[in-house]
Amino acid sequence: MTSDRERQRAAARARLEKEMAERSAKARKRRQTQAIIGAAAVLVLVVAGTVWLVSALGDDEPTDTAGAPQGAAQCAFTEVPADQRPPQIKDVGLPKNQQPNSGTQTLTIDTNLGPITAKVDRSKVPCTAASFTHLAEKNFFDNSKCHRLVTEGIKVLQCGDPSATGKGWRETDGTGGPSYRLTEENLPTDQRPPYPEGVIAMANSGQPGSTGSQFFIVYGDSPLDPNYTVLGTVTGGMDIVKQVAAAGDDKAFAQQAGGGHPKKEVVIEDLTMSPPQG
Repeated sequence: MTSDRERQRAAARARLEKEMAERSAKARKRRQTQAIIGAAAVLVLVVAGTVWLVSALGDDEPTDTAGAPQGAAQCAFTEVPADQRPPQIKDVGLPKNQQPNSGTQTLTIDTNLGPITAKVDRSKVPCTAASFTHLAEKNFFDNSKCHRLVTEGIKVLQCGDPSATGKGWRETDGTGGPSYRLTEENLPTDQRPPYPEGVIAMANSGQPGSTGSQFFIVYGDSPLDPNYTVLGTVTGGMDIVKQVAAAGDDKAFAQQAGGGHPKKEVVIEDLTMSPPQG
């Protein structure tokens, strides 16, 4: 009997040891599985975090609604079809569509009577300033006459037609300009008078998007409709313009647009635009 009980106890201990070994093995396997899952979860979090960081850093590249980088304007320069260009049109290609919209430039008009300078703010007229810069680089204005002076009603000296055939600030057939047009900017709709003394503004045909190369220097407050881009403000040489005005005009355009050719001839020998500053 004693021997049977000892065998039974021995068998019971063996079964218990076997169960404990099996439980230990299962627990060890479970811990290994949990460790693998935990490592995988950490890896997923690291990858996700890296993707988010790259995406966030990529979003720091600012863009405007037109797809141009922040600090740039998207300009539309419309080429005049070749079969619609009168002989007075000068082909100088097109400026780049994307242009800086910050900083100021100095416009210098070297004339036979002396220099006239003006300040141009690109934040107000990025596209017009770009056009003027493009034309200056092409020597578009060089050796051209200021073709019109008005001394009654409004007080303006008009220039920018390399053919000198212009009769008014409306760039219609028979007047000179570049082979493209651009949209008006910086219209003085809230200013009275819209065009005070010292302003340089752009001519157009009276239709939207018809600005070209012709511009007028205002030497006395002028009640024009606010339809013409204000390019900049004269900073020097206004005395030259007033000398020309004092000499009068020949009334050649009196029955059409008003005024006439200046009796005191003004020739643009060179026109330059400085690089943007600030």
